[in-house]
Amino acid sequence: MSVPGVLDDQALRRYRELLDAEDAAFDELEHAYEEGDRVHFEADLDAWRGALSRKLAFLQRRGIDIPEAAIV
Repeated sequence: MSVPGVLDDQALRRYRELLDAEDAAFDELEHAYEEGDRVHFEADLDAWRGALSRKLAFLQRRGIDIPEAAIV
């Protein structure tokens, strides 16, 4: 049985994977910014946004809604 808003071990493991992917994407974005590499920055920004979107979609599918004001 699945209860909305509750994360079991498998869901927590997946969420940890999504957090790690977002963190790695942000690290790449940060490096490109610090190096002034505009081309890589824009690609890394897209990658980070994608990772963030996947994390938020996962939470929403699990019944955990993030208020829009918290995202903006």
